[in-house]
Amino acid sequence: MGYPATSRSKIFDNDDDDPLPPPTRHTHATMGLLPTWLGGTPSPSDDRAQSIRSGTVAPTRSERQRCWEARDAYFSCLDAHNIVDALKDNKAAGKACGAQSAQFEQNCATQWVTYFKKWRVQELQKKVRLKELEAQGAVKMDVNAQFTERR
Repeated sequence: MGYPATSRSKIFDNDDDDPLPPPTRHTHATMGLLPTWLGGTPSPSDDRAQSIRSGTVAPTRSERQRCWEARDAYFSCLDAHNIVDALKDNKAAGKACGAQSAQFEQNCATQWVTYFKKWRVQELQKKVRLKELEAQGAVKMDVNAQFTERR
């Protein structure tokens, strides 16, 4: 939408007869308020988040904390729905914990997401195996190794 000629006809630059251009009109796209898929421009924080997800930039302490919180919320949801392996049961995990999964994947590097999902399965399997061993009479041993310097 342009400005009518009469509204700018009296605005002049110095002593020239050339009128000034109309004021810049800010739209949601130029202000970075629209997502990129709607024609908006990515903000620096979006670029950083994408760089973290791709693994090209190391996350800061607060970004790692946000990742771990999102991971814990996602794993709590999986526990509540008795889903052990989110990689194998991807459809069930997506249906039951879609919002938490989206936050987890948004706040963590892609490789971290895969690692944490695999780690969770192994950790749960380890706990089950330890319970089985204790039921069979195995004795838990605390091992504290201390190393001394060689001379």
